[in-house]
Amino acid sequence: MNFIISGKNIDVTQGLRDTIESKLGKLERYFTPDTEIIVTLTVEHDRQKIEVTIPVKGNIIRSEQVSSDMYVSIDLVEEVIERQLRKYKNKLVARSQGTGNFKQEFLDDEDIDSDDSDIKIVRTKRFGIKPMYPEDACIQMELLGHAFYVFFNAETEEVNVVYKRKDGSFGLIEPDFA
Repeated sequence: MNFIISGKNIDVTQGLRDTIESKLGKLERYFTPDTEIIVTLTVEHDRQKIEVTIPVKGNIIRSEQVSSDMYVSIDLVEEVIERQLRKYKNKLVARSQGTGNFKQEFLDDEDIDSDDSDIKIVRTKRFGIKPMYPEDACIQMELLGHAFYVFFNAETEEVNVVYKRKDGSFGLIEPDFA
């Protein structure tokens, strides 16, 4: 793995560099050898922050941790990224297994209690959008832990949405300008 380590308001000492490479080096079993791991260390007052970004196949695995000690932040960020990867792998395995202890009627229940007069937009998000394939969008959605993901489809050159269905499979929404 290739580490790109930079610091803001902190000198990246050889000790910090060695600790980062050994702790995050444990993630080597998940990634190919040419994977880049971008690490940014920041110090603001008594806050010691580490940001780790790992771009994989047009997707991003990311974690940011803050503590009063940079070495503690490094430990925390490694644990969070490893947990994200295990959770993602377990979701893929769980999808092929049964529904557990829930009755099918409970899982199929679509009774939604809503009142249209209460609809209010309380937040607007803006984000950069780049071309990707629907399968890659599903992976990115899973990594983020979201129920849907908006992306620019590289095949159709249109904005699409992938979403997680109740049965664990994925759906794709394409625009129809008819």
